[in-house]
Amino acid sequence: MTNSVQQQQEALGARLRELRLSAGLSGSELARRAGWHQTRVPKIEYGKTKPTEPDIRLWCELTGTKDQVSDLIATARNIASAYLEWRRVLNAGTKRRQHMSVQLAEKTKLMRIYQPTLIPGILQTAEYAQAILKRSIERHRIPDDLEAGVAKRLERQQLLYRGDRRFHILVAEQALYTTVGGDGVMLGQLDRLLAAIGLPRVSFGVVPSIAELPMQITNFVMFDDKKVMVETPAAELTITQPREITVYGQTFDALAGQSVTGDVARTLIRRALTIRIQAE
Repeated sequence: MTNSVQQQQEALGARLRELRLSAGLSGSELARRAGWHQTRVPKIEYGKTKPTEPDIRLWCELTGTKDQVSDLIATARNIASAYLEWRRVLNAGTKRRQHMSVQLAEKTKLMRIYQPTLIPGILQTAEYAQAILKRSIERHRIPDDLEAGVAKRLERQQLLYRGDRRFHILVAEQALYTTVGGDGVMLGQLDRLLAAIGLPRVSFGVVPSIAELPMQITNFVMFDDKKVMVETPAAELTITQPREITVYGQTFDALAGQSVTGDVARTLIRRALTIRIQAE
């Protein structure tokens, strides 16, 4: 965590240094014009001091780069919250994190979700969600509030049926086959996906296993064009820089272009169901 934050702070400083150099200003001259002590500029540029938002605005004004203000401020805001280890996110149990997910979804008009190996939480059955959250409790050794966590995860699903928000959900075909909780749980979960295809607020697609992907991709969730969240085995990443969000939006569009929907998606789900039934 500490190394990640420091690296991001140094990267922000390097970007600010590039703006200063491109403007033809020395560090001492920029400090003089800003009314700062002359050591403040190198401390910011080498990641020793995190610039405040007024610092960034003034820096861009003095270097003639006001068009960079919003992106740089988003970067600065992201430094402290971009990388959170699961042991910190879940230190009070799973319910609190699931409640945060409900609140975030409530504020979102368009949620775009991509999952390469699992069924997204917003479409999980209670049994599937229980198996997933139980793994998290055991792996991260957090307080066991499994029932409360599952209840909160299911509460978020009510957003699929009310309000004017929309959901565009993509899963890789592998997610239909990844075993969670055993064959019985998977049969119920796949049946749930068949029902989800008909929901009026949901666009659901499956990216076939033979599809040509734009790059190596992990899971991510986009909340409008304001935030992207990515889950890794060790931590949760929150992305707010506009330029990075744009990249995720382009990636999602590419995946959507490779996905199948409607009856073709149903065919892939029923194929996975048949394999499960035959395996029982």
